[in-house]
Amino acid sequence: MDSTQKVAIITGASRGIGTGLVTAYRKLGYAVVATSRSVDSTDPDVLAVPGDLSRPGTGADVVERALNRFGRIDTLVNNAGVFIAKPFTDYTDEDYDAVAGVNLRGFFDISRSAIAAMLAHGGGGHLVNVSTSLVDHANSQLPAALTALTKGGLTAVTRSLAIEYAARGIRVNAVALGIIRTHPAETDEALAGMHPLGRMGEIDDVVEAIVYLEQAGFVTGEILHVDGGQSAGH
Repeated sequence: MDSTQKVAIITGASRGIGTGLVTAYRKLGYAVVATSRSVDSTDPDVLAVPGDLSRPGTGADVVERALNRFGRIDTLVNNAGVFIAKPFTDYTDEDYDAVAGVNLRGFFDISRSAIAAMLAHGGGGHLVNVSTSLVDHANSQLPAALTALTKGGLTAVTRSLAIEYAARGIRVNAVALGIIRTHPAETDEALAGMHPLGRMGEIDDVVEAIVYLEQAGFVTGEILHVDGGQSAGH
């Protein structure tokens, strides 16, 4: 392992956007720690760490294993998330535990440990949080109050951490997503119509936005909307 090689942790790395991010960061020359409930890799510069981030201690364990293998952490992309859409009064306690467990508890546990590692290394770092445009553009066709509750927290903490750690060289940004096509669905046409650009987002749209934030050294505290114009109006 080259001690100068940068290292990125990607959560929710086993499919969709997460898989795209692992590939993108490898192309940038990073070693990658890929974590998800079930994940594997044959790339020697990708450390696969299976784990449930909603369980206390899992995020800290991922960071510890990253440091043991690669010796540093430069970037954390909090991509893992749980989305359950239903009327508010239909949500159950189990729904709340599932959504808050990953979207909030998982974020908190791994981010706390990753930032501590970045501070100890002294070379700065970067956090990217994956949020949703539903936080600031509610949609009656897609009731998802638990998503708004939890991802809204990520949007707020992005700005808070960006200011708290700016002087230490750690940048914190977020992408707020519209509806992203992660697999074909019969409802694609209807979902596409919910975006002013007239199409759903693609995985590459999200990956390219995060790569931009990774390389934009003067950008921090930014909530970058990757939503086909949803947040601007309809």
